[in-house]
Amino acid sequence: MDKDHKLGFNSLAVHAGYHAKKGPVNPPIERSSTFVFDSCRDGADRFASPLKDGIYSRLHNSNCDALEKKIAALEGGYGGIATGSGMAAVETVYYAYLDPTSHIVATSALYGPCRSIVEKKEFYAKWGIRSTFLDTSDVNKVREAVEIPHTKLLYVETPANPTLAITDIKQMSIIAREANIPLVVDNTFCSPYLQNPIEFGADISLHSMTKSIGGHANAVGGMLIAKDEETYYYLRNIVTNRGGILSPDNADMFLSGVKTLGLRMERMQQNAITIAEYLNKHPKVEWVRFPGLEDHPQHDLVKEGRQMKGPGCMMTFGVKGGYDKATVLLDNLNLITLAVSLGGVESLIQHPASMTHAGVPEENRLQANISNDLVRISIGIENIEDLIADFDQAFAKI
Repeated sequence: MDKDHKLGFNSLAVHAGYHAKKGPVNPPIERSSTFVFDSCRDGADRFASPLKDGIYSRLHNSNCDALEKKIAALEGGYGGIATGSGMAAVETVYYAYLDPTSHIVATSALYGPCRSIVEKKEFYAKWGIRSTFLDTSDVNKVREAVEIPHTKLLYVETPANPTLAITDIKQMSIIAREANIPLVVDNTFCSPYLQNPIEFGADISLHSMTKSIGGHANAVGGMLIAKDEETYYYLRNIVTNRGGILSPDNADMFLSGVKTLGLRMERMQQNAITIAEYLNKHPKVEWVRFPGLEDHPQHDLVKEGRQMKGPGCMMTFGVKGGYDKATVLLDNLNLITLAVSLGGVESLIQHPASMTHAGVPEENRLQANISNDLVRISIGIENIEDLIADFDQAFAKI
């Protein structure tokens, strides 16, 4: 192959980070906490290396290294830093950029704990850190919310969890540059297959790998992808010294899972388009929010791949009759699983207001458009006729 040939997504997903020319096709799991030095000089040289290779597994592990390189290649970033969970990745960003009495601007409808650890007094708020949570799909509101020089971070989740509002990353990057602050984008809903925030000006792309990257609900982990070398080493130093690392066993599972990310996302997205159309016409459904539907407020960012390369596998909808009727639906589904998380091969459904976002005060939830009738579903790879049949029998119970 010509050295200038650019590999496609699926080829990178399979081969980036670790490509065997001989020996094991997959990297052996490196279950060792510490490593032997050849000599005192060798030990000193390793400690002098910025990557701290071959010293101690908290500092560097070959399985995590292969995974970090693979995800960075898929995202188009300088380098990746694997963390023990998605929340460990989020907390690393907060710790890195928020000082006492500083200010953060962030998406109002984002994963509940991401908001709670900034707002609640037992976490960052106890140091006087202030936060403004708003609809970041409204560019003017974001620009007005930034307080120069007090705002230290612009944190965006797009599509938002669970409202699926889509934020224009390029516009956010302009605001961040004007304020001289980093732009962090949680890219968990899309995965690197459908969206690459760094391409649109983000400084850091963040993932809960537990979701689409792993894809099989069998491992917990997070990933930070830095745009440049300085940001990469800054964040890596925080992760390794604060201990929020990923284990080699979980890294191995993510290395296996991400290889089929493109194939899984295509099937999940195809199913989601059909389910969205089905729900949109159902007489017992009040409304549907899905980026692939033309009535989505930010559909233009999905249309023709302007920001997202497709609508994804996530959607929300409201059941006529509100929360009480929605619980009847959820309690009577047989194939679709009543559980939190998302992006996996199995279809998962849940009620955010009473589950993932229960820790957010009701007033704040409603301001973020997380209504009590809102149901969130992550569409999996099951046969589409089976998913529809399951919905049919459950709706019949209402």
